[in-house]
Amino acid sequence: MTSAPPPSDATYQPQPPMAPQDQRLWATLIHLGGILFGFIPALVGYLVLKDRGDFIRQHTLEELNFQISYTIYAVAILILSIPTLGIASLLLIILGPAAVIFMIIAAVKANAGDFYRYPLIFRLVK
Repeated sequence: MTSAPPPSDATYQPQPPMAPQDQRLWATLIHLGGILFGFIPALVGYLVLKDRGDFIRQHTLEELNFQISYTIYAVAILILSIPTLGIASLLLIILGPAAVIFMIIAAVKANAGDFYRYPLIFRLVK
């Protein structure tokens, strides 16, 4: 049996909004995914889920901006460690654990249905 080709007037249908509990779950997973995989969960989540609800869009956008800012801070510290003979790299001892703590706080807030704004980040993606 052969399948019939789709009708020529077929158009793209956007996905329906996710249920609030699903949005909370995905937002929580994206924040926690940043601990292990960096910016990849935030980027994929933003590109795939941003149209599925305002809550998930806000959280994925916030996490993506946080990951970009974290990368900028880490690169700046590494560059500063060259002329300071590695002394500036001690700031990574503060930056790494602080980033993990902020991501855990954001995940807990997302799971509770609240919004969390990361401190000291650049809002590059709007």
